[in-house]
Amino acid sequence: MQRLVIINVVGLTPKLIKLAPRLSKFTAKPMTGVFPAVTMPAQASMLTGLPPSKHGVVGNTWFWRELGEVRNWLQSNRLMRGEPMYLEAKRANAEFTCAKMFWWFNQGSGCDWSCTPKPHYGSDGSKEFDILTEPPELATELKAKLGDFPFHGFWGPMAGLPSSDWISRATAQVIRSKQPTLTLCYLPHLDYDLQRFGDKADVKRLVREVDDCAGRVLDAAAEVGAKVLVVSEYGITPVSRPVYINRALRKAGMLRVKPGPFGEMLDVYESAAFAVCDHQAAHVYVRDPADIDDALSVVTGVPGVGRAVVGDDMAGLGIDHENAGDIVLLSEPDAWFAYPYWLDDSQAPDFARSVDIHRKPGYDPCELFLAGSKAGMGLTLLRKKLGLRYRFKSCPLDASIVKGSHGLPASDPEDGPVLACDDASALPDAPSMMDVKALALRLMDL
Repeated sequence: MQRLVIINVVGLTPKLIKLAPRLSKFTAKPMTGVFPAVTMPAQASMLTGLPPSKHGVVGNTWFWRELGEVRNWLQSNRLMRGEPMYLEAKRANAEFTCAKMFWWFNQGSGCDWSCTPKPHYGSDGSKEFDILTEPPELATELKAKLGDFPFHGFWGPMAGLPSSDWISRATAQVIRSKQPTLTLCYLPHLDYDLQRFGDKADVKRLVREVDDCAGRVLDAAAEVGAKVLVVSEYGITPVSRPVYINRALRKAGMLRVKPGPFGEMLDVYESAAFAVCDHQAAHVYVRDPADIDDALSVVTGVPGVGRAVVGDDMAGLGIDHENAGDIVLLSEPDAWFAYPYWLDDSQAPDFARSVDIHRKPGYDPCELFLAGSKAGMGLTLLRKKLGLRYRFKSCPLDASIVKGSHGLPASDPEDGPVLACDDASALPDAPSMMDVKALALRLMDL
C-alpha cells in the first residue's frame, strides 16, 4: 500500500491556492461541490463518494423529527449513510491504518488514531475544554509535546491561527510516530476572518499562514514517503445582509415560542413552520403538509431569499432526503440566513449571547465576534476559576456584522472548492467532491 495524506484546507479556492507558497506547487483544479456548501455535507461526500441525498447529511444542523430537536455539529460516524473511505480500505486490506485528525464524523469512526475537540461537562454545569482521542493515550502523547489544544482558537471570538498551528503540529507528529496508511488533516484557519471581514480580510496573510501549517504536514508526509491530496469544502464569499426567516414565520403566525426564565425558546412542537438556518441555506420544516403552500408564500416574500425548492425539485440540488426540510431555501448571493426567532432582543434566550453551538437552532457566525470587553471576559473567567456560577455573554446579537458566508454553489469555479495533488496525472479532468474517495483509494493502491 502507498501512504497518503489528505489535507483539508477549509475555505481554500483555486484562486487562493495561487497565493500559497507551498501548496501552489501542486497541480490544482476546481472541484464541483455539493449543496449546501458547508462542512458536514462536504466532508461526508468526500468520505463516502455520495451526495447528501444518499448519505443523509443535509447540513451542519437539521431537525430530527423523531426527537423533536434541532441538533448541530454532531460527530458520530454513523450519521453518514454510506461507507467512508477508511472503512472500505480496511475491508480491502487488513493492514491498512488511518489517522483522522480533526475531520468531522470522528466519534466511532473505527480509525486507528483520531483526535477531535471535545469538552468535558460536569454535573454542576461546568465545562472543561479538551480533546478526545482514540486511543485515549494519544491525547497524553500530543499534549506532552504540544501543550493543551487551544480550544478557544478553534471557535469563538478568539478563533484564529493557534488552532490550525496546533493541529498541523499534532498531525505531523502522528504521521512520523504512527506512519498511518491514510492521514486526514483538517486546517480551519481561513474560515474565521473570511467570515468576519469578507473581502476586507487580509487574504494574502491568511493564506500564507495556513500554507505554513500545511507545510509542516507536507514535510512529515515526505519523510514517510506519502503522497498528498489537498481538498477544500467551499469558498467564502462577501455578504452584506442577514435574512431572518424565523422572524417572518413568527409574524405570520406560523412559528411559536415558549416564554420562560431564560428567554423565549422555539417551540418546535406547536410551530406550524420554522427554519433551521445554515449559512446561505435554510431548511424550513412544516408540521402539516397542508401548510407547505402557506409557509412557501411567507418565506418567498422575504427579501434576500433567492430561491425556494420543494418536492421533486430537491433532486436537482442532490438534497432529496428525509432529513431535509419540507422547503429548502437558498439565499441571494450577498445574503445569508440568520437563525433568530425573537422579535425583541430583551426576550432573546440566554444562549443567544454565548458561544453555544449545540443549543442554538441553527448556525450563528456572530459567535466569531466579541460583545463587550476582554476585561469583562477576564472577570467571567475569574468567577469560573473561583467555582462561582458564571455565564459568558460574549456573542453579539447584531447579525449585520458578519461579512462573509458560504453554502451556495460557486458562481465561478475559481471561487469554489479545490482539489490539488502532488501527482498531476492522478487528477480527474473535471473533479467533483464525490470523486475524492475513489481517488484516495486509487492513490493508496487499494
